[in-house]
Amino acid sequence: MSRIAYVNGRYLDQREAAVNIEDRGYQFGDGIYEVVHLHAGRFVDEVRHLDRLERSLAEIRLPMPMSRAALRHVLAEVGRRNRVTEGLLYMQVTRGVARRDHAFPAQPVPPALVVTVKRIAAYPTDVDRWAADCITLPDLRWARRDIKSTNLLPNCLARQAAREQGAIEAILYDEATGLVTEGAATSFWIVDEHGVIRTRHLDQKILPGCTRAALLAELAGAGIGWEERDFSLEDMRRAREAFLTSATSFVKPVTRIDGTPVGDGRVGPVVRRLFEIFTRHVKGDLHNAA
Repeated sequence: MSRIAYVNGRYLDQREAAVNIEDRGYQFGDGIYEVVHLHAGRFVDEVRHLDRLERSLAEIRLPMPMSRAALRHVLAEVGRRNRVTEGLLYMQVTRGVARRDHAFPAQPVPPALVVTVKRIAAYPTDVDRWAADCITLPDLRWARRDIKSTNLLPNCLARQAAREQGAIEAILYDEATGLVTEGAATSFWIVDEHGVIRTRHLDQKILPGCTRAALLAELAGAGIGWEERDFSLEDMRRAREAFLTSATSFVKPVTRIDGTPVGDGRVGPVVRRLFEIFTRHVKGDLHNAA
């Protein structure tokens, strides 16, 4: 079956879908994107993703392409037309089509909206098989990483470096301070040497991950403590456990970093429990689907 995309008001066969070569997203990366996990026909943490989309758009002075209600209809329709019940939905809003000039168009043009969806494997059930290796790299991204911009070249280079070393993610760090920021496309967490769950506090240096926020809410509901506090590469290397979160990683254990085992090199008890908690969230989260 052909894949169907939504492109600026039309549902099209993806093989025929196209954007104008002067779309500012294509020429400048002047746009915002979101990726949402579709599980059992329902978008996981949809409200969080749409809230973040609106925030990112506001930060670059770009209006929503349509009302939230209309956008939710488009997202659902793309999923329905593609008959996808387990997948990843991608949406991208750019500043639209205008003669090439770095400054915004003198006369505002309509924002451009593209939505696609693809099937993915079923949600993982074996946490040990879900574990992965990572590498570390200096964080070379721009200063406003809290905005989910389509400018992703440093992220792509980091992910490629990880792939070439047999890893799935690059954990990024500030060269000046030695402090860990996040993964190239994930939030990064440790269970430190004292058994405390830690992840970096939110600011302009990291993306406010929707899966991160969902997991923190689940931890609060379960009465499990955590700290939003900086940690260094040295802290990370002394950690008992480590893991990633994102719309595609869910809760993914990290068992080796730069070829060295994390803890004893196996999935630890804390991450194992968090994987179970987030699995329940994905399979039964109704309060964010409304």
